[in-house]
Amino acid sequence: MRTLYLDAFSGISGDMFIGALLDLGIDKQAFIDKLSDLNVSGYSIDIKKIAQSSIYGMDFDVVLEHGQKDMGFVEHHHGSHHHHHHDARHLSEVNQIIDDSGLSDYVKTNAKQVFMYIASAEAKVHNLPIEEVHFHEVGALDSIIDIVGAFVALEMLNIDKVVASPLTDGSGFIKVAHGMMPVPVPAVMEMRVDSNIPINQNTDIKTELITPTGIGIVKTIVSDFASIPSNQNIIKVGYGFGKRKTEQLNALRAVLFEKKN
Repeated sequence: MRTLYLDAFSGISGDMFIGALLDLGIDKQAFIDKLSDLNVSGYSIDIKKIAQSSIYGMDFDVVLEHGQKDMGFVEHHHGSHHHHHHDARHLSEVNQIIDDSGLSDYVKTNAKQVFMYIASAEAKVHNLPIEEVHFHEVGALDSIIDIVGAFVALEMLNIDKVVASPLTDGSGFIKVAHGMMPVPVPAVMEMRVDSNIPINQNTDIKTELITPTGIGIVKTIVSDFASIPSNQNIIKVGYGFGKRKTEQLNALRAVLFEKKN
């Protein structure tokens, strides 16, 4: 029985999650190869072992070919707009890309569930029917890779169960495509509805620590929120770094346990 424990003292995002799992010892090249079963182009993966505050961990980054960065999730379009397959704009198109890929059923099912949670939350927040939620062209590709990559990594580690600490978010406001938003951002707050995810706010940190992708992954796979299991054997500890600069270590700590049967 292999349990993954997520120590989310500085929140969680897709890239932090993948970084932490890679740091637990997944072969980088094997991971990149498996991710290529997604069959989309326009990106490359950058994985490097780096230090933050002298602590070493993994930095996972999706580098998009048109050099833009993800500005957040939803885009509003009025009037006509053109469709290209790689834009992956609506939930149905994102699901199509995942379904058409060579990924395992485990990865497909879970990745689609995360997108469903995010799209539902965005639909509610922006008062749109779910099929009208538009993912940013750039953000969509970034998010597909982060979300699919999360489950590819879990599958490669043969994880049976995922447990997490209470999550920590920042506070204050952050700038997104629609203006200044309070932390937790509206989509993250919406995704907490009817969930039992315990979240503490750190009032010293004035930025978002939990992204919609991060909480979507948690909602999909975490079966229990508790302190670190005391009756199991820790095999390995990994750190995945977040991109935002904070006053404290901005990482997700992943702890791998094996229970003696």
